[in-house]
Amino acid sequence: MAAKEPVLDIACLDHIELLTPKPEQSLWFFRDVIGMDEVHRHGQSVYLRCYNDYAQYSLKLTEAKLPGLGNVSWRAMSEPALARRAEAISEAGLARGWSNGDFGIGRTLRFEDPDGHKMELFFEQERYRAPPDKASSLKNLPQKFTGRGVGGKRIDHLALLCGSVAKVRGFFQDQLGFRLREQVLYNQGRTEIGSWMSVTNVHHNVALVTDVRAQGGRSGRLHHYGIWVDNRDEVLRAADIYRENGIFIEAGPSRHNLSQAFYLYAYEPGGNRVEVYSSSFLIFAPDYEVITWNEAEREGGVYWGSKLPDSFLNYATPPIAADPKKAALAREVPIFDPQ
Repeated sequence: MAAKEPVLDIACLDHIELLTPKPEQSLWFFRDVIGMDEVHRHGQSVYLRCYNDYAQYSLKLTEAKLPGLGNVSWRAMSEPALARRAEAISEAGLARGWSNGDFGIGRTLRFEDPDGHKMELFFEQERYRAPPDKASSLKNLPQKFTGRGVGGKRIDHLALLCGSVAKVRGFFQDQLGFRLREQVLYNQGRTEIGSWMSVTNVHHNVALVTDVRAQGGRSGRLHHYGIWVDNRDEVLRAADIYRENGIFIEAGPSRHNLSQAFYLYAYEPGGNRVEVYSSSFLIFAPDYEVITWNEAEREGGVYWGSKLPDSFLNYATPPIAADPKKAALAREVPIFDPQ
C-alpha cells in the first residue's frame, strides 16, 4: 500500500496566550528576567516578543483568575492551506467559528483539540518591523539582542496534558498534519503516556503527556511553555539569573533523554511552568522512524542528573484545587496556592 501523502498545511507554532492571576509580576518575569520586549497592550492583555521572533509577538499575557493556557495559535502555510485545515477541523466537529483576528493577525479559525485545549489557525500576519532603537545591524535579524536577563531567542514549543494522549495525537496527525517524532508507551505498548510532535524540522512543537489527575476525562491543562536559547551555557546562565531574582527552580539544569535537550524548569509568578530549552536535534528525513521508549528506558525523562520531582507529574495549570498532594506541592511550588 502506498504511503499516505503528508499534510503540509501548518507552517509553525506562532504564539501562545498565557493566563495569569498576577499580571504585573508575570510581565516583570517575561520582560526583565526572560528578556522579552513588550510590543502592544489591549484590554487585560500584554503582547511580548523574543528578539529573534519573525512575527510581532510570540506571547500574549492575559490577566485571569487562574493561571493556564488561553489560546495556542498556529500559522497556516497559505490561505488555501487555512481553508483545507478549517474543513478538516470542522468535519471533526471541533471548530469554534471564525474571528476577525487579533493584534497583528488576520481572519482566524478558532477550534479545540479533543481534550479541550483552545487553539486557533490563521495565515495573514503583519511582520515585525523594529523601531530604530531596536533595529539590528544584521538585516536578517528581526531585532537586536535585548541584553536583558536570560535573553530568550524565540518561542520553541509547549507541552499539553491530556486525558487521552492517543486521541489528541490522532487529531494532531490526521486533522493538522503533525509528524510523530518520539513517544512513550507503557504496559507492553498498550498505554500511550506521551507523544512529541512537530510540523517543522524541530524535534517537537508540541508534547502531549498524560494528565495523571484527569482520571480518564478531559484535561485541557498546560504543563509548560518552552523558550529557546542557543546553547547549554545560556541555560546555565539562566539558572544563575533565576537565583539572583528569587525565581524558584523546579528542575535542572540537566539533559533529557527524549529530544536530547538541555533544560531548566521554573515557574513564572502567576504559576505557569516555563522551560528554558536548548541543544535538541533537528529532523530532516521525510521517512524519519518514530522512536519509542518503554518504562525501563524512559528513566523519568532524564539522561543525566537528578530525577524530576513529584511536582513535575502532579502540578499543571490551571491547578486542581482538591489536590491530595497539596501540602507537598506547596513546598515545591511556593509561588501559587490553588486555594
